[in-house]
Amino acid sequence: MIMNFTKHRYAKCVTTNKAPQENKQWKDEVFIMKKKLFAAITAVCLLAVAFTGCGSEGTENGDLKGNIKLAGSTSMEKLCEAMSESFMEANPGVTVTVEYTGSGTGLESLAAGSVDIGNASRGLKDGEKANGSVENVVAIDGIAVIIDKNNSVTDISSENLAKIYTGEITNWNEIGGEDQPIVVIGREAGSGTRDAFEELLEVKDACAYAQELDSTGAVLAKVASTPGAIGYVSLDVVDSTVIGLKIDGVEPTEEQILAGSYLLQRPFVMATNGEIGEQNELVQAWFAYINSDAGKEVIKKVGLIIPQ
Repeated sequence: MIMNFTKHRYAKCVTTNKAPQENKQWKDEVFIMKKKLFAAITAVCLLAVAFTGCGSEGTENGDLKGNIKLAGSTSMEKLCEAMSESFMEANPGVTVTVEYTGSGTGLESLAAGSVDIGNASRGLKDGEKANGSVENVVAIDGIAVIIDKNNSVTDISSENLAKIYTGEITNWNEIGGEDQPIVVIGREAGSGTRDAFEELLEVKDACAYAQELDSTGAVLAKVASTPGAIGYVSLDVVDSTVIGLKIDGVEPTEEQILAGSYLLQRPFVMATNGEIGEQNELVQAWFAYINSDAGKEVIKKVGLIIPQ
């Protein structure tokens, strides 16, 4: 009995001495497998980052996210609203906000860094360019000279138009119209439309305005409701409530503007602080969209002209 006990005890000892070696080998194999699995997972993650740009605001597949801020010209409202709607529909992760503060104020906001894009309905001035603003022309607009619907005048020379705005001509009967005082309506100081109008007509800082209004819509409404009034607005907003005058016998149409025959035309500018290629991904995507077929279609639909 004792011998049997000893034999079994020895056998048991042999068994227990062998088990740790096998256990260690098994653990080593598991460790190697875990390392291989971890390496495979890491490789997959690196590939995912390479193709999707994990954590970035957008990718080339249109998965953009973030905000774009614009401010400036009230004349560009129709274009900006239509373009923003179309862009956000194509890029639902992006929110585009636009403030219509006037060209000068919009460019000041750009220089201050409070917006991504400054809208101006005129070319940039030397001082604005010196501040780092870059002029990006996105469309061409005609400036229409409008009168109320009861006025019999249909055509005006650029010379007489200048004299009306400087106060040399004060009654419509002086240029073949009815005996009625002329009410000169214009935009406020700092307006891109006003700057362009006065520069093109060569009456800068010489105009005698009866009223200076702060938006394109306000000028349109005021001229429509005021007998004897004359004003200027962006061509794309002219409607049936007013009459658009010919200037020097030329109608304000796209064909005449492209031909260079119509005097009052100006650029619609979306200025950036530095070149477009230096902007963030969202702003670059915005300009790429404007230059795409979809963006050009928006420009045409709002009555503007695509730059040549």
